[in-house]
Amino acid sequence: MTQTHRIDEALQERLACGLLNYWYPVLPSWAVTTRPAGITRLGQNVVVWRAPDGEVHALEDRCPHRGARLSMGWNLGDRIACWYHGVQVTAEGVVAEVPAVERCPMVGEKLVKRYPTREIQGAVFLYFGDELNEMPVPLEVPEQLSNSDVYEAILCVAKWKCNYRLAIDNVMDPMHGTYLHADSHSMACGDKQAQMGSRTTDTGFIFEKKQQRGVNFDWVEWGESGAMWMRLEIPYGKSAGPGGDFGIIGMVCPVDAAHTMAFFWRYRRVTGWQRDLWRFMYRTKLEKLHWEVLEQDRRILENLAPNSTQHEFLYQHDVGLGRARRILEHKARLQLEAVAAHKPGAGPMNSASA
Repeated sequence: MTQTHRIDEALQERLACGLLNYWYPVLPSWAVTTRPAGITRLGQNVVVWRAPDGEVHALEDRCPHRGARLSMGWNLGDRIACWYHGVQVTAEGVVAEVPAVERCPMVGEKLVKRYPTREIQGAVFLYFGDELNEMPVPLEVPEQLSNSDVYEAILCVAKWKCNYRLAIDNVMDPMHGTYLHADSHSMACGDKQAQMGSRTTDTGFIFEKKQQRGVNFDWVEWGESGAMWMRLEIPYGKSAGPGGDFGIIGMVCPVDAAHTMAFFWRYRRVTGWQRDLWRFMYRTKLEKLHWEVLEQDRRILENLAPNSTQHEFLYQHDVGLGRARRILEHKARLQLEAVAAHKPGAGPMNSASA
């Protein structure tokens, strides 16, 4: 196998399972309890649990002794004990005790990978770093998730049987709303044709319909600020309650090459009694309608033709998703090049497409 083939395979594998050195939402907060839970994210097996003080911990789901799943073990607060032989591993990944053996050489050694954790607006985030970037990068989420005094955000989570990149493509395509969601309560308006444009922002770019704003799903923003996220707004009338336009912030977390977790925060700018009214209206009326829209997206994405991206004929409306794809590929290549450069005797990763 040539060096070029090895590079291409490594690149495709990294793209398929998710870029490293980012924060990803992995579970809704309510799903993380004091009972250890085993999950797969970015193709990695992880155990997560909540200590009695409420703090969330995450480790590689592997006992360093014989490889049993730590998620099958016992929560001891700031550590977890393997069910197989009782080996105790701290939340930092250090073996704290091997009860079956005196003076075991494993004790005191960091033998299990630790995943830094954050909780933001009802979701648990983990940082997935490569061997050169184990310390987490700063994470700054959009204002709509960080400023709870001004915005009310409601999280919904769905698991889709498709690669995460297809979920990104879907959001980065504003034109699909006019067709796929034409019978939606909020996306039935707007032109069936549109000229599209793109403009750069401090954290990424905005892809939008020209000369149409405040009508339908008219624009989408791609951003990176320690995590990769997308943001869009859909016009809402007064009949939908206070708060003006209805906004969505989306993040996707790869499970493996064939499954993704989609996290969507639905937000509006509301305070005081308007916040209570908006939440009431959402739970009693709008949430069901929004799930119907997500179900349409799921059905399309899970039933695309086999190897659909290899047989595409893209046109102007696809410039936004094409730009997002190039960003992912470029960053994946940079990550692999950086790791390869630190391996003794490894040659550079050369490619004109970088």
